[in-house]
Amino acid sequence: MSSSLFSSRDADLILHSNSSGEGGQEDGSSINFLVHRCVLSTASPFFEAMLSLPQPNAERNSDIPVIPMAEDGSVVETILRHIYPLPNPPVETLDELAQMLEVARKYDFTSVSNHLRQTLVAAQFLEACPLRVYAIASRYDLDEEAKVASKATLCAGLDKMPLHDDLKSMSGFAYHRLLQLHKRRARDAVALLELPDDVRCMSCNGRRDTVNQPPRWWAHYKEAAKEELLARPTSDTICSLSFIQRAALASGCERCAGSILSSCWFFDQLRQKIDTLPATV
Repeated sequence: MSSSLFSSRDADLILHSNSSGEGGQEDGSSINFLVHRCVLSTASPFFEAMLSLPQPNAERNSDIPVIPMAEDGSVVETILRHIYPLPNPPVETLDELAQMLEVARKYDFTSVSNHLRQTLVAAQFLEACPLRVYAIASRYDLDEEAKVASKATLCAGLDKMPLHDDLKSMSGFAYHRLLQLHKRRARDAVALLELPDDVRCMSCNGRRDTVNQPPRWWAHYKEAAKEELLARPTSDTICSLSFIQRAALASGCERCAGSILSSCWFFDQLRQKIDTLPATV
């Protein structure tokens, strides 16, 4: 069976692939991709070297050399669409992306690898599966992408992210670096939870014996913020209005809400200080 997309009459090479079938349907057939040597050689030093060698006479179709491919047809077609002047197909899942990265690196398709590196750290994957993105980036020594992914894991929390087979390929060194990032940043962020002396509550600090004590909302806020930072060492949650409001309600003081409102500058400063902490491996 021949690919409908890659069936040029002037092709001078056939890539023969075992396939799950075009369109993703399981039919167990194989697919022939009629391609051009010049395109493959330009896109891949691997194919450039291979095609410079004398070609065997075995397995020919109308005198066009045939190269067997171990990969399934859907992956081969996707890779070819990246190196031909065709619209790049969307990458819907990390499973698909990891498989394509493996093939691109195997055959040294540098331009395809570069495009996939950008796709790997797209928002759709970073927001949904930052730990998987980090694992994939670490497996292929993609240092910049690993840094981007490590920052994204801070918002998710390592203990909340599901296990996946991609994590099996991540080295202990890579995971240890990520764990150390979380611990270090959490420790440094918790150390910033210090209330300035001039933050007051008219009710909590209205008596002589309490004038130098922090408002009651602060104890509730600090305890909750510490717990949150140990799990997710970012400012996003602890500086959100809903999180701060819970501290005011827990204080049982009618004036604490006003104290918090007048202390917006403090939360802005706290956010800025936390956000300046090292955020990548």
